[in-house]
Amino acid sequence: MLDANVMILLLDLDERVVGQARQCFEGDLCLSAIAYAEIARGTIAGKPPPYDLLDRAIEAIPVQPFDQKAARQYADLPFARHRFDRLVAAHSLALDLTLVTANVRDFRDIPALRVEDWTQ
Repeated sequence: MLDANVMILLLDLDERVVGQARQCFEGDLCLSAIAYAEIARGTIAGKPPPYDLLDRAIEAIPVQPFDQKAARQYADLPFARHRFDRLVAAHSLALDLTLVTANVRDFRDIPALRVEDWTQ
């Protein structure tokens, strides 16, 4: 599951992230609906990516709906100020997926979460 920051880097054609994504099989990558919302909020504020690029990307990288199981997982996480990050972490845990992020430190207090940083 891609965090918003990694999805933005992928769409910006960051060589490190693109290289890692190319090693994945079709269907391996997904985006949380929460991360999609975070990216879309930035787009409305004038930040990249533009909607047309984001819409084309999610044809290949599907958006996973945030459901009751993910919401319950969120309720079990320790409180932190970065609520988008917490929601994405909970979603990743609920689906038993590895979270790919450029901000590993934001998730260090969630030991059950599998995290990868594709920018290293």
